[in-house]
Amino acid sequence: MAPVLRIAAAGDLHASEDHRERLTDSFVEIADRAELVLLAGDLTTFGLPDEASVLADACRAAAPLPVVAVLGNHDHHSGRAEEVAATLRGAGVTVLERDHLILELGGIEVGVVGTKGFVGGFPGAEIADFGEPVLREVYRETTLEVEALERGLEAVAGCHKSVVLLHYAPTAETLVGEPEPIWAFLGSGRLAAPIGMHRPDLVVHGHAHHGTARGSIGEVPVYNVAVQVTGQDFVVFDL
Repeated sequence: MAPVLRIAAAGDLHASEDHRERLTDSFVEIADRAELVLLAGDLTTFGLPDEASVLADACRAAAPLPVVAVLGNHDHHSGRAEEVAATLRGAGVTVLERDHLILELGGIEVGVVGTKGFVGGFPGAEIADFGEPVLREVYRETTLEVEALERGLEAVAGCHKSVVLLHYAPTAETLVGEPEPIWAFLGSGRLAAPIGMHRPDLVVHGHAHHGTARGSIGEVPVYNVAVQVTGQDFVVFDL
């Protein structure tokens, strides 16, 4: 039997002092059931370092369980995203920003490619690289995210398992349940291209609180792990 890697994932935790006890309890519990935790952005409520410290303390309670995270739009809201990331890194969390990480867990080499993703819409209703400079800047920002995914997936291609960690959705399938007119603000179909080409074993994202738990890009499973969708502190995947 090939070894199995157990990964726990959650998004949109929106940490704050009010959630301290619940968050700590959930991390203590998952430490006994998983070998890796992935956090899919919106880690804080308003992007404040004090909020990040609540989540950092919860992650410490689960040590030495490795935790890998990306930031979400809430984490950027107050213009203090670097401080949020630094607070989490101080607790041993790996915060990926257009980057990747290779871990060896239980004899399995797993590559995690992590980036926030961005907006732009999906085939049939996408922002184009045309028109006003501000719209073209949105297009360019998504381009940088797509390019980071491509680089990261190339870098982890030799790993036994590969995972993509996002905040924004790379497919509209996991947005079903959200009002369709706002899908363009919940993700971008352009993120799907490198995923479809490299075919990682798993893709997780958050952001869409009223979306659908599971979709796919070709044969690649894509999960919306926002806790508002899953109704669980963590979803556990066996790879």
